[in-house]
Amino acid sequence: MNDITNKQRAYLAGLAAKMSPVFQVGKALVTPEIVNAIDEALEKRELVKISVLKNCNETPASVAAMISERTKSTLVRVIGRKFVLYRPAKKPVIELPR
Repeated sequence: MNDITNKQRAYLAGLAAKMSPVFQVGKALVTPEIVNAIDEALEKRELVKISVLKNCNETPASVAAMISERTKSTLVRVIGRKFVLYRPAKKPVIELPR
């Protein structure tokens, strides 16, 4: 996991604000299949928003931490039942402010 500054975190959160969630985590929690799918999405998009459904027994923060750890990505922000992950691609598209 790479550390990002508060300024970079705010920049990424701003980009994610306009995005719709790409994945939903529900009762089945975090399966290897969803981790692989999120991993692939991070490689293509670098920034993904994920929604935690109400039938999920875990808190959105704990689900976010678990997925962030398994995908080696940075947790940008948790807002309500949604969270945002960031991981630069091999050829980064998103340019972070310094």
